[in-house]
Amino acid sequence: MAKRVLVSGGAGYIGSHVTVELINAGYEVVVADNLSNCDMTCFEGVKKITGRDDIPFYQVDCCDPDAVAGLFAENEIDAVIHFAAFKAVGESVAEPIMYYRNNLVSFLNILEESRKQGGCNVLFSSSATVYGEAEVLPVTEQTPRLPATSPYGNTKQMCEDILRDSVAAYKGVKGIALRYFNPIGAHPSALIGELPRGVPNNLVPFITQTAIGKRECLSIFGNDYPTEDGTCLRDYIDVVDLAKAHVAAVARMLDGKMKEDYEIFNVGTGRPVSVSELVNAFEKVNELKLNYKYVDRRPGDVMAIWADTTRANEELGWKAERSVEDTLASAWAWEKHLAGK
Repeated sequence: MAKRVLVSGGAGYIGSHVTVELINAGYEVVVADNLSNCDMTCFEGVKKITGRDDIPFYQVDCCDPDAVAGLFAENEIDAVIHFAAFKAVGESVAEPIMYYRNNLVSFLNILEESRKQGGCNVLFSSSATVYGEAEVLPVTEQTPRLPATSPYGNTKQMCEDILRDSVAAYKGVKGIALRYFNPIGAHPSALIGELPRGVPNNLVPFITQTAIGKRECLSIFGNDYPTEDGTCLRDYIDVVDLAKAHVAAVARMLDGKMKEDYEIFNVGTGRPVSVSELVNAFEKVNELKLNYKYVDRRPGDVMAIWADTTRANEELGWKAERSVEDTLASAWAWEKHLAGK
């Protein structure tokens, strides 16, 4: 019998891509989402890509303990992948209480039900923000976590600690934290991709919305950093590659291959790309010109961060494969799909 994976926040950007890859790998998937930061567009896209109309979907808020209890009661869950969190660095600086309440309470409820069920495999969607402004680059999993530069990053650090302590305390609960770097792009089908509500907080959807005419001008936050071109350095990973890392991590848990009950993996490409380089690459691969300007630095942003992915490559048997060019082409194809072009 196929193992069943609960994907909280599964109708969103990363969750939808992970759901596709889980189904492709033979898992049964239960999707839960309160639709506070997305609509059903990507979930409908998942059904088209996989040819599955029978994917269970629950419109529930993981901050509601009774709703989470109901998910576990109605479904025999072998593993949980937790995406149900707010994720905008700038917004978290402006609205810290909202971020702490949503990101911590939703995860606590998931862990509580995992414990009550006698144990469960929990895969936590973490972030490179836990490293703060790292002193040595690239970062490895052993790189010290510095004080977070935003409440968003702090919630990721706190949830990692909660997972670690829960694994140590509760028999049968196992956990993996995947520290993402900068997911971008869309599925090659152009049926699912990043769909922000309102003004995008992430770079690539702002690029594509500017290119298609939804936004008048792209703002690049800061060109006075001590980097080669003055803009921030990031590790941009294709969202499909990222999704496949989740499948590898779930398999590691369910197949009993974990070396410790709590493990951490960096999920990136290992290659730093500046914001300006990414914008220029988008223009080149899609043969268009963007209207952009440089503005002041954004609160909470770090100057540079990229991953050493050796551990994920060796232990998970996973490696990022898609090029930045292919990824940016997929992002543009998704934006045009949304516009009906």
